Amino acid sequence: MSTLTGAEALMWTLDEEPSLRSSFMSITFVDRPPDQVRFRRRMLEAVDGVAVLKQRIVSAPLDLAPPRWEPDPDFDLDRHVRWIALPPPGGRRQLLDLAGSIYADPFDRARPLWRFTIVEGLEDGGCALLAKMHHVLSDGIGAVRVSASFLDLSPDGDEARPGRAPADQAASSAGWFAAAAGALGPIVGAGLSVVRSPVGSVAQGLSTARSLARQLGLSDPARSPLWADRSFDNRFDVLSLDLDRVRAAARALGGTVNDAFVTIMAGAAGAYHRELGVDVDELRMSMPISVRHDKEVGGNAWVPARVLVPTGPLTPAERFGEVSARLTTVKKEPGFGMADTFAEVARHLPRPVLLRFARQQVGTVDFACSNVRGAPFDLWVAGAHVEANHPMGPTAGVAFNATVLSYRGTLDLGLNSDTGAITEPDMLRACIEDAARELLALA
Repeated sequence: MSTLTGAEALMWTLDEEPSLRSSFMSITFVDRPPDQVRFRRRMLEAVDGVAVLKQRIVSAPLDLAPPRWEPDPDFDLDRHVRWIALPPPGGRRQLLDLAGSIYADPFDRARPLWRFTIVEGLEDGGCALLAKMHHVLSDGIGAVRVSASFLDLSPDGDEARPGRAPADQAASSAGWFAAAAGALGPIVGAGLSVVRSPVGSVAQGLSTARSLARQLGLSDPARSPLWADRSFDNRFDVLSLDLDRVRAAARALGGTVNDAFVTIMAGAAGAYHRELGVDVDELRMSMPISVRHDKEVGGNAWVPARVLVPTGPLTPAERFGEVSARLTTVKKEPGFGMADTFAEVARHLPRPVLLRFARQQVGTVDFACSNVRGAPFDLWVAGAHVEANHPMGPTAGVAFNATVLSYRGTLDLGLNSDTGAITEPDMLRACIEDAARELLALA
């Protein structure tokens, strides 16, 4: 048995509130339906090799100790893996809407927190794998390692699978993606505490306190006048970017792939507002910063960050430079190291106070972004070739969550929008494509 961290326990506590749930999903496109017998065998191997896939969360009496993982005594693989088919014509929009409905369905809190749905009947003869997981179970890097337990490096699966390779190789073998929940960052980092500094470290303590105040931002609301409303409905959209061109553009401008991705999303968010007759110079984005240094499979090792990004009518190069500088600054915030402690404190607040505080926190953020590194080589699932992986991170109170996962020289983007805020989803997708085209022209 193992206990949840403070941040994980807080996410689990907030899960009972629909608007704050932290489930996520990947939509994996394969060229044909996987072989059912081989796939079932792979999944049985996976749950035998990764303990948390057969475990559920149990709370302590009177909440006197953190919730803990323990084996599900009635574990049944068929509760977590199912096969269905789309009705004709099996179009892309049909699939995405189906994925959204599965995503909205809450987990059974008495069972392991993952579900895998294989969808046949796509109009091109292909198939989709919808992998849903609760963020308490894992962050992006940990879940990429989970995926290595059932992926193949060849169509026939005779080669050594990533799950049997060293942990560092498994970490780069992505198929079953998991997006870090950037939207939950402000919540997980929330809480009230006293910064205690040893004698001689008063200045450091004050610096940490100021850092925490910047990240909590209790009196600093979200900036968008268009995205004030929220709903319980989500819309999924997918698109892909050429990773080599994104990398080339980033290098030409003196930054990283993540800088380029955030620049695209900031530019798209600003353009969306201008298309609807509203000018915004800045919006607040949440993003996770990985602090993982272990070889563990599953689990969470990240800290939340909030940052204002420029959304005004800048040139792509100007926006990139500003984004890069701001992301570099926010990653150095000294208050990040206190996030887990504060989350544990926040979890013990009276429920009405905690929910009000959590809603106030997400109310300071406009949208969320996350970037997960995946496999640079081809992967197969029980004989089916993986063609694309689109991650869907949780909105959890923000207007949309945009997450990218790299695979075979492509950045596969998943866009999860709250339909109460994003009333013109096709327009937002078009703005993202336009912003990407403008930036990649600098490659």
